[in-house]
Amino acid sequence: MNFQIALGRAASRLQSIGFGVAVGLAASVAFLAVDAHAAETPAAPAPVARAAGDGPALWAIRDADSTIYLYGTIHMLKTGAAWGSDKVDAAFDSASDVWFEVTDPDDQSALGPLFQHYAMSPDKPLSSWLTPQEQATLDTAVRAVGLSPQQIDPARPWFAALMIATGPLKAAGFLPENGVELNLRARALAAGKPIHGLETLDQQIGGLARMSDEGQMTYLRRYLATYSTAADQMERAVAGWSAGDVAAMDRFAFENGRGISEEVHQIFLAKRNADWANQIETLLKGSGVSFIAVGAAHLAGDDSLQQLLAAKGISVVRQ
Repeated sequence: MNFQIALGRAASRLQSIGFGVAVGLAASVAFLAVDAHAAETPAAPAPVARAAGDGPALWAIRDADSTIYLYGTIHMLKTGAAWGSDKVDAAFDSASDVWFEVTDPDDQSALGPLFQHYAMSPDKPLSSWLTPQEQATLDTAVRAVGLSPQQIDPARPWFAALMIATGPLKAAGFLPENGVELNLRARALAAGKPIHGLETLDQQIGGLARMSDEGQMTYLRRYLATYSTAADQMERAVAGWSAGDVAAMDRFAFENGRGISEEVHQIFLAKRNADWANQIETLLKGSGVSFIAVGAAHLAGDDSLQQLLAAKGISVVRQ
């Protein structure tokens, strides 16, 4: 497939790196080879198997006339993954409006030009940065997602990192079409609930593009080094998430954020969470019930939304 055509077909869900830094955006890249017409009509919400026990964690913020639910999501799941729960269904059904990281993650009219603008840097080919061993791993990884090394060579390191993060996950059966956000968004549309975004697609992609060259290479090298173990890590992470194991989420958030570099942590999580916490503080001044679904790492580890809201004097209680 021509790389520019692939970019133009980016029917992604740039839910950002909410869960495991690369995983959210990797879900977007997994859609690069999908026909652009496939996402024009939202799919009907699919039934979700019930999780064991209480299922994924849910938090609530309440004052005299408002309730805001916070729910951490996974962007790529195996078919039939069990994550449904009565408490989340009740919270979602009670909400008058629903918030995601972006309003429409499948807006191809925006995504194609954004990827084309931010993803390419032919004056600094990847091959000029990489060791022979790293290049060999990258070549294997990009072939697994249907591209050639020559096609990926002009890409910027952050985009190459997403490409290689996608391959082993898809091969193991983790698919973006099974992601939690798609299901919740379809349910919201079916119920006529207004949908809002905490940020724009341009903000998400632009944040990556503004990472320093050195930071991008550190990011890329991490996923080159962990390419063979990525699927196993995802298995463990999903198991912890579906069981509501907050400690497991804290570990995963660190390993894929601050464990890579402070710059990755700040760009992917801390700065975005700070902006979202301000928006939630404003939302709480209104009234009614809102349901906010963001990548699970935004609700785990250092600089989580819960921590930032607590610093503002806002109590966030696990349900």
